[in-house]
Amino acid sequence: MTSIDREFIDSLPKAELHLHIEGTLEPELKLELARRNGVEIGQSTVEEVRATYAFTDLTSFLSVYYPAMEVLVTEQDFHDLAIAYLRRAAADGVIRAEIFFDPQAHTSRGVPFSTVIDGLWSAVQEAPALGVDAALIMCFLRDHSADSARETLEASLPYRDRIVGVGLDSDERGNPPEKFADVFAAAKEAGYRLTMHCDIDQEQSIANIATVLHSIGVERIDHGTNILEDPALVAEAKQHGIGFTCCPLSNSFVTEEMKGREIATLLRDGLKVSIASDDPAYFGGYVGDNIAALAEAQQLSRDEVVQLARNSLKISWADDTRIQEWLRRLEDAASAR
Repeated sequence: MTSIDREFIDSLPKAELHLHIEGTLEPELKLELARRNGVEIGQSTVEEVRATYAFTDLTSFLSVYYPAMEVLVTEQDFHDLAIAYLRRAAADGVIRAEIFFDPQAHTSRGVPFSTVIDGLWSAVQEAPALGVDAALIMCFLRDHSADSARETLEASLPYRDRIVGVGLDSDERGNPPEKFADVFAAAKEAGYRLTMHCDIDQEQSIANIATVLHSIGVERIDHGTNILEDPALVAEAKQHGIGFTCCPLSNSFVTEEMKGREIATLLRDGLKVSIASDDPAYFGGYVGDNIAALAEAQQLSRDEVVQLARNSLKISWADDTRIQEWLRRLEDAASAR
């Protein structure tokens, strides 16, 4: 098989579990928000904005990514950002979206936590009308201090009912997971679910993966394909049902290729691998595009594509009743085509 019908991919109910809402800021919306808020960005056309979305590795990506957020100022801005993503995700068959957001990237430039969460939450509440069940995951920036992460955790507690879990993202170099062990322990005690980025081909990749499994106690790992370097860790992750949220297109920007072979190997070995789009405005594709690219590159079968969707629903942080309902819908959709 050389390709999977894109209509088939989009017809499958699926969850997207690795999506940074700030990374969905398309050039058109960035320019609109800049004009709305009187923010000078140095570009006056969509084409000029799009030309700034250029980078060669993770570090250069982050140097583009964070300054772009300066156009996000008001509650309405965060609502508009999230609802635009949700509409696009629904078109790809997403019925559950667990959305990462980075409050420190906004509070550090004077935007109140309440503005961020209220804007995003208003979009979450509108998501069912689009056919999407949405939830929010608050991420800590690992290149900020552990004290800053703890302050952010404390700021989130009044909004505990709006946030399903916490994660860890941004530049992994020199910022190992143990730096945030106490904060994650406090988050778990507060009732948050736990995930962490273990980025592709970083320094001490295997040591960091071992830490998140053994010391932090995460339920999911974002990226994490370097685990294949340690068969014992692979076996452990499989035994404990650890979820993996892999992003082929973003991998292809920050490494030499999309890590397709590694993702397919984990999938075929029975690990709970799912596919997501990471920062789609920057990496050139939403979740359907990512699945299609992986399927093409790794010659995935239709059954394997269905398994990716099945995994995504199973490792979501929705309640069991909804998951079982969604799985029935998935089997119906898969058998209908």
